[in-house]
Amino acid sequence: MDPAEIRTNLEGLIRERGEDFASLSRLIGRNSAYIQQFIKRGVPKKLDEDDRRVLAEYFGVDEAVLGGPSRPRAPASRSAFRDAPDLILVPRLDVGASAGPGALGAEDRVRVNLAFQAGWLRALVGGNPTGLSMIAVAGDSMAPTLADGDEILVDRSDGVERLRDGIYVLRIDDALIVKRLAVNPSGRRFTIRSDNPAYPDWVDCNPDNVAVIGRVVWSGRKIA
Repeated sequence: MDPAEIRTNLEGLIRERGEDFASLSRLIGRNSAYIQQFIKRGVPKKLDEDDRRVLAEYFGVDEAVLGGPSRPRAPASRSAFRDAPDLILVPRLDVGASAGPGALGAEDRVRVNLAFQAGWLRALVGGNPTGLSMIAVAGDSMAPTLADGDEILVDRSDGVERLRDGIYVLRIDDALIVKRLAVNPSGRRFTIRSDNPAYPDWVDCNPDNVAVIGRVVWSGRKIA
């Protein structure tokens, strides 16, 4: 389908249902201008597969209307969104952060979008929650705080500019790791620590050699 036709179809659905660009952008976990930029400026050129699926489900239309494969959606599904509280979709990335010796970071692909109550997320991060992603922990170096398989919410908007003591996801030489940082108050350098005493600390690290992905603000785990 021609991209212009997709944008026209989406704009028509929005006008027909009395929706607004900002609310739909938040529905798919994007910044408030995302849908407007897509429709008016063609940026991005096409909808992400997960975004397209959520929008089609919300409007109760065949996904083909928005440029996807033909998968008819029942109109009743839209009411489920309407009756639900204000939700924000957080992308669950198909990548793990090693809490061990380090794992190579895979391409950050969205596996699924998970819905969280917007007010809860805003309270959790103390502001705008649009920079959140969820990933899995791999390894035991952060035990008992974080265990292998735990899910963590990472605030990508809370990175090196606001660096302070806490647990962060870092990228070092293509290895994605989750560690505790202890920041030296007299300078920009910091120590990378593991909560598991069996693992050594990395002291006096230069921040120029470490990519701070974001701060860990929440974790969840399956109860055995």
